[in-house]
Amino acid sequence: MSDAFLSSDDFDEQAHQLYNEGRYDEALLILHEGIIRYPHAVELHIGKAYAHLAREEYAWARRSFEQALGLDPDHEDGLAGLGEALLKLGDRAGAMRAFERILQLGFQDDHELMLQVGRALFREGLIAPAHRFFDLAASAHPESPDAAACLGYASHRLGNDAGSLYWLRRALELDASYSEARIYLANLLYDRGETEASLHHLERTQPEDHFDELGIWRHIELKKSIYRLPDEDPELTPWLARLGEVAGEPDAIDMLLAEVEAQQADGGIRDPHQLELFGTLLSELHAMQKKPGQGDAHLVVTLAGQSIRGSWDEILAQMKAADRDWAAGSLSDFMASLARRGQAETGVVIPTTDAEAFIRGSAEAGVLRIVQ
Repeated sequence: MSDAFLSSDDFDEQAHQLYNEGRYDEALLILHEGIIRYPHAVELHIGKAYAHLAREEYAWARRSFEQALGLDPDHEDGLAGLGEALLKLGDRAGAMRAFERILQLGFQDDHELMLQVGRALFREGLIAPAHRFFDLAASAHPESPDAAACLGYASHRLGNDAGSLYWLRRALELDASYSEARIYLANLLYDRGETEASLHHLERTQPEDHFDELGIWRHIELKKSIYRLPDEDPELTPWLARLGEVAGEPDAIDMLLAEVEAQQADGGIRDPHQLELFGTLLSELHAMQKKPGQGDAHLVVTLAGQSIRGSWDEILAQMKAADRDWAAGSLSDFMASLARRGQAETGVVIPTTDAEAFIRGSAEAGVLRIVQ
């Protein structure tokens, strides 16, 4: 089709394809030409702004987003992008106003938009507001493994390990191949000292799943220590090769600094479990307080997303009834089976003395979530 007959949608579609291929310069040329012909096409201005954002040209991105919003003040993608640009420029108050406007317009059910905003906040270290938007994303789309994983990342950064374990395992329940969530979970377990549980998850990843050397180092270390493998064992070969790809050749000065950092003031070596968890792409969980007049009623949510209400004993009975494999089994055997599985995957010992201890222990292990 001749350029003379291209519509604004045609320009937008061409630019969008180039953007997805990472060809931002070419996308900007297409968008610039499109805007000359269709100066009032909001989508072209927004596309141009996101291309600038991808090129880390934040001031230009802000200008293009503002031009788009001048044409359509309530464009949700424009508001989200403007908020991202403002965060990068240090205007957190302005960014939050843009994000709040999205909620005022009723877009909290758009889980992709909520994830976009949450990730933008997370990248800038605004973890509590990021958690809020991840929570909205999970509420809008309970079957989204991305929303569950992001809640896991944010919960951990907020110091809520039980919540983090639950959401990361929930993400894996929804998508067992979600390697990023599994690697994060494995590192979290390692930092908690649950090395066997950590290896349980690391062994379910492939070397090419890892883009951070920490998880690879820990996999190699745990394999060698738990299975007593020598350095030259063929099982370690692909992991050592991937480590070389990710980390490159070690620098002598970096190795010296790492050795110094590993030492405590008394000359001893730091506990490796105290290493900071690796960074990742994206307020504490909103636990509801028990209200007067509710008696002994509680509400829990399982990894499968099932909500169960009742007393501790009633919740346990409903959990067993929902598991076809245990429909005819005893409650004590059911608890023992889930406790063994939970310990294998999280390293947390779940008590089986009674229903309340079992359910609270399961929540601590991230096997379920107590809402009320």
